[in-house]
Amino acid sequence: MRTVLLIIQKEFIQVFRNRMMLPLIFVVPIIQLLIIVHAATFEVKDARICVVDHDLSTTSRKLVSTFEASPFFQVLGYSADYKEAEKLIRANKADLILSIQAGFEKQLLRERYGQVHLSINAINQQAAGVIQAYSMMIIRDYNRQLIVDWIGRSTPAQARMIPVEYAYWFNPELSYINFMVPGILVLLVTIIGLLLSAMNIVREKEIGTIEQINVTPIHKYQFIAGKLIPFWILALLELAFGLTLGKFLFDIPMVGSLWIIFMTAAEYLLVVLSYGLFLSTVTNTQQQAMFLAFFSMMIFLLMSGLFTPVESMPAWAQEFNRINPIAYFIRIMRMVLLKGSGVSDILKPFLSLGVMALTTLLLTVWRYRKTV
Repeated sequence: MRTVLLIIQKEFIQVFRNRMMLPLIFVVPIIQLLIIVHAATFEVKDARICVVDHDLSTTSRKLVSTFEASPFFQVLGYSADYKEAEKLIRANKADLILSIQAGFEKQLLRERYGQVHLSINAINQQAAGVIQAYSMMIIRDYNRQLIVDWIGRSTPAQARMIPVEYAYWFNPELSYINFMVPGILVLLVTIIGLLLSAMNIVREKEIGTIEQINVTPIHKYQFIAGKLIPFWILALLELAFGLTLGKFLFDIPMVGSLWIIFMTAAEYLLVVLSYGLFLSTVTNTQQQAMFLAFFSMMIFLLMSGLFTPVESMPAWAQEFNRINPIAYFIRIMRMVLLKGSGVSDILKPFLSLGVMALTTLLLTVWRYRKTV
């Protein structure tokens, strides 16, 4: 035990001697948290609309006013020609064309039926889908209001309508920040833990101190433990700091137990740090270690469900996530913080992380012995 403590002491001395290390561990993640949370969003606000109104009736103006009153849309102006409005979309100056044909109001009065045409800039498929959903919601509400105004509330047809009220569980305001902050915290802890551990042993190789350590009677498990524990502690401190910032800056809900979060984080960091040390044992330069760490981290990250739902991925991708530790930890973070899930709710992903932690630790110890 004394040997492990001495190695831990040595690692902390190296960290505090390096003037760039502490800012890299604490300051950079804070900046990334503040930027990524606002940048990594699929919310669409102030979508630009060009209106082509050939009807110029009271009904068509009310429809346009409904779009103007929405916080999601911004009416750029009116155009008398659809082709001119189309040029705005091609020039990326508009996101949506709302086209209302002549005789729109008359058709509604005579046939109780009318048509509007929406042209959406779909170069960004995700944004186009959100704009379409917002537009359909506004048109549906406008149509319902027309029924109320023209048919009247006292008719039997209107009396049979059932009012529907929506209630969203766990994220009532549908805040994208509440959804993203737990995942971004996982990302930041992963980046720091993986990169620092991946460059740890290989740095000893580059400066030549690894050979001095190899001739000492230090056991392989003592060496790996001494290398792992300092960054494990620093990563947990960084997570605590990030949760504090998330609460004070973004007011993210913390419904569940923080003990569950840190218990899972401690297990997850064993996986990440062990994997980083494993990469450090199979590479000869810090550049090689950094490249392998980034390569593997990007694959795991993009398939983890941080930005896109895992359920919408192909079947093979969902099967791949069975060995993706980032996917498990992001799921647990969101379940505990937003839903208040307990130990029984997260037991399966928690046990999966435990198996991964044990496997990567044993693999790292075995690999280090093979390279000395």
